[in-house]
Amino acid sequence: MNPYDLHSVLHAKHAQHVVLIHFPIALFLVGVAFDFLYQWTRNEGLRAAAKLNLILAAVSTVPVVLTGLLAWRWALEGQKLKGLLLQHLLFAIVSCGLMWIIGLVHFRLKQSGAQTLTRYRLALESLTALLVGLTAHLGGFLSGVNLS
Repeated sequence: MNPYDLHSVLHAKHAQHVVLIHFPIALFLVGVAFDFLYQWTRNEGLRAAAKLNLILAAVSTVPVVLTGLLAWRWALEGQKLKGLLLQHLLFAIVSCGLMWIIGLVHFRLKQSGAQTLTRYRLALESLTALLVGLTAHLGGFLSGVNLS
């Protein structure tokens, strides 16, 4: 397969998921970092950057989930999931759900004009970041990236 052949890239059975997944991961982790920095410095620019990154991370999970499900249907022909693939799917569902909750919390606070964020947000963001990392780790094994 030619790596520069656009047709082969777009029609690969799992390539879209593998490429798209990096966007919500990066957006979420950077958003969490900005939120922690905001908490430490009270810089409103960091607060705005954290909100934007966390909301965009949640929204960008939609095509990632869709392409992941399509990869399962096409590459594995919809066979029953088990082992690491099942764990990856379950962790991904929980990760995406938590990312949406965090994104919605930040969005609602932006809309309502509230000055203070909820106290539990940093703990929830940290837990979600760990779960995102674990999900990505399992996905790396499934794609063969982590194999030597």
